Amino acid sequence: MSDQYQIESSFRLWYKPLCLYALHYLGSIDESEDVVQDVFCTLMQKAQAGGYVQVSKAYLYTSVRNRCLDILKSSHTRDTVNSLDGTDGIAEEDMDLADRSVDEARMWTAIDSLPKKCRRILLMNKVQGMKYSEIADELGISENTVRNQMAKALKTIKDGVRKVVVFLLSL
Repeated sequence: MSDQYQIESSFRLWYKPLCLYALHYLGSIDESEDVVQDVFCTLMQKAQAGGYVQVSKAYLYTSVRNRCLDILKSSHTRDTVNSLDGTDGIAEEDMDLADRSVDEARMWTAIDSLPKKCRRILLMNKVQGMKYSEIADELGISENTVRNQMAKALKTIKDGVRKVVVFLLSL
């Protein structure tokens, strides 16, 4: 398997989790995406130059974390960097963030796979905190339809997350 193919397949597999991981450090979606894209661009440049390319989960997460810390350092947020850098619990905290970012990516992948109407109802309820009756009024549908769509959404997400977990375990 070529290095380029490994990098591309790793990008497809780890892009969302790595972006969510970077987001925990940077707090900006755009900056997080830039960091992850930069890590993969650097890998691709190394591969094209004939250099050794490391494409493992640990390497990717470490690279993203280090770039996030560089950004934090360069933006003069020394207090934040000092609290993240050099503490004994950082390795454990990093693994928790990495695991959480993978879980969040699985969830959002499952949400993205929902039909448009079903996804909208789920997000109105879970993200915006709207009640079923409020959603029904706003969309001009019955409260029972909202209830059915929510049940369908939650089942689909649960099944989707389970399939992603099985897929990842088979790698």
